[in-house]
Amino acid sequence: MTRAVVVGAGFGGLALAIRLQSAGVETTILESRDKPGGRAYYWERDGFVFDGGPTVITDPACLEELWALSGNRMADDVVIEPVQPFYRLHWPDGSTFDYTNDDTLLHAEIAKLNPADNAGYAKFLEYSAGVYREGYEKLGHVAFLDFASMIKAAPALMKYQAWRSVYAMVSTFVQDERLRQALSFHTLLVGGNPMTTSAIYALIHKLERDGGVWFARGGTNRLVAGMVALFERLGGTLRLADPVARIETLGDRVTAVETAGGFRAEVDMLAANADIMHVYRDLLPGSGAARRTAARLERKRFSPSLFVVHFGIKGTWPGIPHHMILFGPRYKGLLDDIYEHGMLSEDFSLYLHHPTVTDPSLAPEGHSTFYALAPVPHMGKYAGDWETVRPILEKRILDEVGRRLIPDIHDRIVTKFSYAPSDFAQDLNAHLGSAFSLEPILTQSAYFRVHNRDDSIHNLFFTGAGTHPGAGIPGVVGSAKATAALMLERG
Repeated sequence: MTRAVVVGAGFGGLALAIRLQSAGVETTILESRDKPGGRAYYWERDGFVFDGGPTVITDPACLEELWALSGNRMADDVVIEPVQPFYRLHWPDGSTFDYTNDDTLLHAEIAKLNPADNAGYAKFLEYSAGVYREGYEKLGHVAFLDFASMIKAAPALMKYQAWRSVYAMVSTFVQDERLRQALSFHTLLVGGNPMTTSAIYALIHKLERDGGVWFARGGTNRLVAGMVALFERLGGTLRLADPVARIETLGDRVTAVETAGGFRAEVDMLAANADIMHVYRDLLPGSGAARRTAARLERKRFSPSLFVVHFGIKGTWPGIPHHMILFGPRYKGLLDDIYEHGMLSEDFSLYLHHPTVTDPSLAPEGHSTFYALAPVPHMGKYAGDWETVRPILEKRILDEVGRRLIPDIHDRIVTKFSYAPSDFAQDLNAHLGSAFSLEPILTQSAYFRVHNRDDSIHNLFFTGAGTHPGAGIPGVVGSAKATAALMLERG
């Protein structure tokens, strides 16, 4: 029987392992942390449940497919519920925009900001549908292993002006600056700067419109638990709290893997859902090819990090929707500070997650669970001491949420803690504390991203945010589909 090991139990690793095990490949997942999920880790404190993220589930069909492979139903292991509006966007001047796929409501929201932009929005939606077909349906689940595959995709990329940024393309359709922000901010959810990320990523809009935005009852952690239950039911093995120490190679092949706890397994194939730099730089000490790849990767652009404040408070807030974006006074200037200058700015934009408005079970009765997330530079651009910065930024973020939504927030807090770039580096071996691996610019996408199968070590594969197609739940689940096809073809 073919034996495979998957390093890392994030969404990409779990999705890949389920595909392999469903196809009869004896699969073991090795996870360094005490819980599965990778970035979708969670904490339980003082009766509150805090998801680490991701918290936005789109394209549920890509998840349901994992269960269908073995004749199972996702609904038997996890319940997902629709979220409306998808997001409420809020600007410092008090104006708001409820982003939804209900056309009547959406047109009214656009008209509230600029009635003339309804016609432009219709054209943008048509554009988004085109890039969705080309970029997601056709290319999002297949591997780009050679340059010829990129050349084949080039005509479609040219047709949709992939060299332009999402923000630049959106700006050709709508005039109101707030709508330009509303239709371009999505790239931030996968680590991309709206000002530089390829316009192909406008496909996210169509993805959300068609598939909706969902939340797993009990939190994203319950979706992870459901995937683990399916994998183990299929006969797969998950080993927790035992980090991989080394991947052994002989010539152009992986031969075995060894953990810090002394577990060792000989393998026919190995797939990494771990940080790409960590794998090439730290886990493959015997491979000259891996050292060369690590040196090349180190020169690439990595996505920024995040600073997340988790807090549980007294009171319930039915008027605050599940997802909010609290834009700051600057858009492009703030993005430049984060992505280019490496500055920790005085102003910030926040993503506010309020899951208890959908599922009150995530907090004690009469209480609410929140997190407020601010994109920040990665540790290669901003070299400050995060332990010094942490309490200062934590307070400023809570002050801003208080100023705009919950005036007496500090008096209501029952429990709180924050997660900084240094935590991404420590807990996830994330290079430079990046929250999304390689930045999704055009020259680091598809063939130009880490390949789903290594070019030199022929039974070493990759899944997750660092490989094609990139970050986000649909992205990493798509990478698992592409990688599984390569592994099963080999195996």
